[in-house]
Amino acid sequence: MVAAFSIYLRMIKFSHTIFALPFAGIAFLLALPQSGLWQGGPTVRFAWVSILVLVCMVSLRSAAMGFNRIVDRRFDAENPRTKNREIPSGILSISSVRWFVGASLVVFVLAAALISPLCGMLSPVAAALVLGYSYTKRFTWLCHFVLGMAIGQTPAATAIAMTGSVPVWALYWSGGLALYIAGFDILYSCQDREFDRSTGLHSLPSRFGIPAALWTARISHALALMLFVLGGLAAGVGAVFFAFLCAVLVLFFIEHWMVRPGHLHNIPMAFFHINASISSVLLLGLALDLWL
Repeated sequence: MVAAFSIYLRMIKFSHTIFALPFAGIAFLLALPQSGLWQGGPTVRFAWVSILVLVCMVSLRSAAMGFNRIVDRRFDAENPRTKNREIPSGILSISSVRWFVGASLVVFVLAAALISPLCGMLSPVAAALVLGYSYTKRFTWLCHFVLGMAIGQTPAATAIAMTGSVPVWALYWSGGLALYIAGFDILYSCQDREFDRSTGLHSLPSRFGIPAALWTARISHALALMLFVLGGLAAGVGAVFFAFLCAVLVLFFIEHWMVRPGHLHNIPMAFFHINASISSVLLLGLALDLWL
């Protein structure tokens, strides 16, 4: 059972949860004062909502990744970079992954409904967006930004779960997360430019070339940083957070210096080591700022 569980975690790249989960933590901390869940200390409702928000985040992401593996299985089998994934290699059957996706969606909807009736009603909309992304590479090079929108729901959805509304700061954080995700997805897709062209898949690198893709990723990350600044200002955070935001600026610079024309072989290192730390740095900076 442990071995089977680890295979499913590998299929959905569970470790990549680190890209978006800290943004749920950021929204959770910022929404906490208005939520009524902390009245001189943690309440039972605080613990309950905390667990449910985490369950929603993990279950919907798991469903999205499993669904993506199902609908892209033919392309994964033809792509040398992805042919060893669990479905093309025969480690997992399509039917078992379908059961996994279905179970994950049921858990997500139930957890959302347990948070509040509003979250329950909105859960199909959130699910449709994250599942629908998997088809976008078939018809538009804007697929990277659709992925950003899908994952960018996280801060706004967390704010709704906590307060029943979407504050202005949550919109800034959702927009920043969307552009942050889109930017590094553009970088990551540079590895598959030739394959995408040969199979008729759409991506920004395959449509406009590597230089244009790299510049679009840089602009996306610059705009994301601006929205993080606006999100911090709208939430009234202090100097400690903005000091950490300067560190994020440095990380973005290092990432794009590593992934420049003629150095695309650095994409995996930039993706897994530099880029993955950005969201965690933001959460740490906000938590320290609020604590101090």
